[in-house]
Amino acid sequence: MKNGKSLMAAFVVFLLGGCASFSEDGGTRQVNDALRTRGITQQAPWIKNQDDATRAGDQVRALLAQPLTADNAVQIALLNNRGLQAAYAELGIAESDLVQAGRLRNPGFSFGRTHRADDVEYERTFIFDLMGLLTMPLRTELESERFELAQSRMAANIMQVAADTRRAWISAVAAQQSAAYAEQVKSAAEAASELAQRMVKAGNFSKLDQAREQAFYADAAAQLARARQQALAERERLTRLLGLWGNDIAFKLPERLPDLPPSLRDIVDIERQAMQQRLDVQAAVRNAENIANSLGLTRATGYFSVLEAKYIRNSESGQPRKTGYEIELRLPIFDSGSAKLARAENTHRQAVNHTADLAIRARSEVREAYGAWRSSYDLARHYRDDVVPLRARISEETLLRYNGMLMSVFELLAESRQQVSAVINAIEAQRDFWLADTTLQFTINGKSPGTIAASGSSLRAAAPAAAAGH
Repeated sequence: MKNGKSLMAAFVVFLLGGCASFSEDGGTRQVNDALRTRGITQQAPWIKNQDDATRAGDQVRALLAQPLTADNAVQIALLNNRGLQAAYAELGIAESDLVQAGRLRNPGFSFGRTHRADDVEYERTFIFDLMGLLTMPLRTELESERFELAQSRMAANIMQVAADTRRAWISAVAAQQSAAYAEQVKSAAEAASELAQRMVKAGNFSKLDQAREQAFYADAAAQLARARQQALAERERLTRLLGLWGNDIAFKLPERLPDLPPSLRDIVDIERQAMQQRLDVQAAVRNAENIANSLGLTRATGYFSVLEAKYIRNSESGQPRKTGYEIELRLPIFDSGSAKLARAENTHRQAVNHTADLAIRARSEVREAYGAWRSSYDLARHYRDDVVPLRARISEETLLRYNGMLMSVFELLAESRQQVSAVINAIEAQRDFWLADTTLQFTINGKSPGTIAASGSSLRAAAPAAAAGH
């Protein structure tokens, strides 16, 4: 009777060990919750089958049917970026490890038959992993923490793609806007060059001044070519992040960047926000805690790594049946586990110092990003409210003097060239503000942005050297 109870108990434990299962959403609900609390309102689905792919494709095509806004560009990237979908596999791997940790190793069964003359002996052994049962709660807790780490890393990957896409959209629109302006500059330079040529033939213009106008036109043509190439490169960078190919690459961008906001929003205690919300800081803290728990498991199992219980039932011809149990324990004679324990301790020490270093760098990065955000807004507003209007007033006064025959046409053209630099500077400043705005949000909520300085390529290719026209 006791033997039957022992078998039943072992069987119940076995069933309990096999009850761990996968979640319905694969852990994506926690990822989406983390994204929403950090301002990412777009959907970021895990595409697992053809139906998911079809729904995502339909949504992408609907968004591409209209001029592409920054928010829609981010949505397309989260739906269509294959690198992001590849990262989701890490989430599935982590959940598989968690489910595996909640399941016991399969029990073993051995059967032996020996005979001596007319006597036959049967030996039956049922083997159960007792060490696995004792360490299951701790192993499950460890893998649960690692699964949470994978979710945090997935959220950080999504935020990285969203931030990169928004920055690429800003740079692409700015480069396109600059190329359009460069085309206007080139047309004006071409008209001035033709006028100079006609006036030289009429004897009203020196060859030196004509050469200057021709040089300005040649420079304008070269800068237009550079601006167009820059616009193409920025657009292709955005296309790669959106995961587009074929006919889908013919998407339409807005003609100009969004206007500056009337004022900057209030952001208080940015360092505290970064410490509470940055995904890489949270992941580093959890990783250190997970390694600390793993260190506890290593200490608990350092001396004895194998502990198995065996139920034995033997029978022999003409003899009463024999039953009993056996415990197998590996003795730490050759390997005491000291090397494994030392490795675990150093790994934990490394994780703690890495977390502290990351926290210090995060505080510095968020302060730097905030400073760049404030100064870029002030500079962009300065160009919008002061520099560009001032250059416009100067051009108007110059035009009045030209109409009054107090200035020549070439003095009027020279003043127009002065506006080229002001306009390009204004476009750059506006672009840099929106880049800094995206970087600040990512620095507070996501992870280290690397170089804080504006990542957009220079738009100076659109502006011929103003000195060439003087």
